[in-house]
Amino acid sequence: MMEMLTNLVTQSGVSATQLSAILLGVLFLIMIIGLATGQELAFVLGGAGVIIGYLAWGGPGITIAMTKVYDQMQSYSMVAIPMFVLMANFLTHSKVADGLFLSIRYLLGPLKGGLGLAVIVVSTVFAATTGIVGASVVTMGMLSVPVLLKCGYKPSLACGMVCAGGSLGILIPPSIMLVSMGSYANVSVGKIFFAAIVPGLVLSLFYMIYVFVICHIHPDYGPAMTTEELAAMPLSERITGSLINLIPPVILIVGVLGSIFTGWATPTEAAGVGALFSLILAIFYKQFSWKMLYDSLIDTAKTSAMVFIILFGASAFTGIFMSLDGDQLIATWISSVGIGKWGAFAIMMAIVFFMGMFLDWLGIVMIVFPIFLPIMDMFGFDRLWIVAVTAVMLQTCFMTPPFGFALFYIKGIVPPSVKIQEIYRGVIPFILIIIAVVILVTVFPQVVYFLPNLVAS
Repeated sequence: MMEMLTNLVTQSGVSATQLSAILLGVLFLIMIIGLATGQELAFVLGGAGVIIGYLAWGGPGITIAMTKVYDQMQSYSMVAIPMFVLMANFLTHSKVADGLFLSIRYLLGPLKGGLGLAVIVVSTVFAATTGIVGASVVTMGMLSVPVLLKCGYKPSLACGMVCAGGSLGILIPPSIMLVSMGSYANVSVGKIFFAAIVPGLVLSLFYMIYVFVICHIHPDYGPAMTTEELAAMPLSERITGSLINLIPPVILIVGVLGSIFTGWATPTEAAGVGALFSLILAIFYKQFSWKMLYDSLIDTAKTSAMVFIILFGASAFTGIFMSLDGDQLIATWISSVGIGKWGAFAIMMAIVFFMGMFLDWLGIVMIVFPIFLPIMDMFGFDRLWIVAVTAVMLQTCFMTPPFGFALFYIKGIVPPSVKIQEIYRGVIPFILIIIAVVILVTVFPQVVYFLPNLVAS
């Protein structure tokens, strides 16, 4: 087949650059057809890479793809992924969020929108201990949605808050998304952790401001708790309960991130310590059982296998893409168009946002990074900043219709009377807030660099 293709190229007088462009076009065509027909992302990417590699070079083309997979398997930082997933599963089973939400719910209950603020606060703390959106959204949804609806919150606002707050799990470290992005972009995972903390907290703050403001403009959207409800828990008990329930997750957060911040441990080592401490928390909260341990290990194996098989397929895809000089061809095209560095950056962010309507974060990263990271390098962008900004934009992929995963997680929790259209309406303001934070981080890059520079000094 390779000889037939070579003869065809020779007879038609196609140049090597044109041949590379044709093969790259076929590569992406195979990928699009595969995704459009509902095939698994890992096999679409890996299969497309192997097919085009064989067409271009025969047997050596397959070797190129497999070599990239082997290189990915040797990445030490990837060991952190199953450890962080295990930590998240232990914490989910430990019910650590239950007591915290109950206490903060009564603490902020007297405010209009107070329960909504409690959802965002607990989601932010939970995000810093899980790193898995599914666990965060489902846990917070089951805890808060019945209470929010019972207290008269507008269903669309209640669903939007839970989707937005739960999605913080992929941005606020520790996060398996940040580990994957750092490994793929050849950027220190520890630096990415600290680069993402401030944008994540800013996003959480903006969520809370929106909930507070909208509930004051429309008091019926998020009424305050009644005096009778608040009487069920005295103020002193609310404060002490909040502090007591906040201490264990804070210790975990400080232990994991603090050990990385001080240089005592690598992210991989800190992930192992975090998994052990989360198991201790499950025992402390009297939630440990052999069934809980078995379920946590099985869920961890499933999630880790899913992540790694996609990474391996994407590595084969990337290896062929780079071997065909795909990055150089696209960079040359962007330079000839004359859109400049910020035009290229805007295109990258627009593609990430658009793909988020159809793919999850891992698929987006595996497709976008090999194409655009070399281009961003050419224009002089810092990879740490690019990864952090992309991580913020990837928040939208869980909430943008029609296939945002958080939308379906929450739909499975709410009563049948809450239609999917209401959930869609509820997440729109939070999607706009994410875009606003992306713009903020773009205009003020120090938001990203503040903690990494502090660590470096």
